[in-house]
Amino acid sequence: MSDVKNAYTPLTSENAALVLVDHQVGLMTGVRDYSTGELKHNVVALAKAAKALKLPIVVTTTARDSMWGPTFPELVEALPGTQIIDRSSVNAFDDPAVSKAILGTGRKKLIFAGISLEVCAAFPAMTAVAKGLDAYVAVDASGTFSETKRQTGLMRMQQAGVMLSDYATLMVEILKDNARPEASEVYGAMDMAWAKLVGQVAQAYGK
Repeated sequence: MSDVKNAYTPLTSENAALVLVDHQVGLMTGVRDYSTGELKHNVVALAKAAKALKLPIVVTTTARDSMWGPTFPELVEALPGTQIIDRSSVNAFDDPAVSKAILGTGRKKLIFAGISLEVCAAFPAMTAVAKGLDAYVAVDASGTFSETKRQTGLMRMQQAGVMLSDYATLMVEILKDNARPEASEVYGAMDMAWAKLVGQVAQAYGK
């Protein structure tokens, strides 16, 4: 018998928001589960795709000026004009300004990514679940410092009811229809520009 509480309800451009937590230069140097290049690529692709899909995007750092440094430049460049909220709290949701920004989106489905996975992504995601919201973590747009941290973080989030996915699947779920005008930009953001080319070829043969 299916569990109605856990029935699948898709992410959409109208019900989802993206929260990027602590993608900072200092923290990035400690990541061991992804290469720096791969992680940067995934985070920037997630941000660009979310922007193309017109999702509200909240970006936050912790101890930017004293410990972990600024958001890495490629992400800042991908989100021009976006305010980055600095805080001191470990859990981003504990900071009043960040909490206000997240809840102020009015979205019930929140996609989180952060460094580190088991703290910066997990803690606010689990808090969101406790507040009655749906929380998702883009695992490959997050990173951490050891395999133990990665595995225990994933298990803890699953136990708390957080949904885990890769960033591209989340964005394609929101896109929903490849006929949408945003499709080319979304696939391009994820380095899938060939999808646009295939579509153009198909259209040409269809004429």
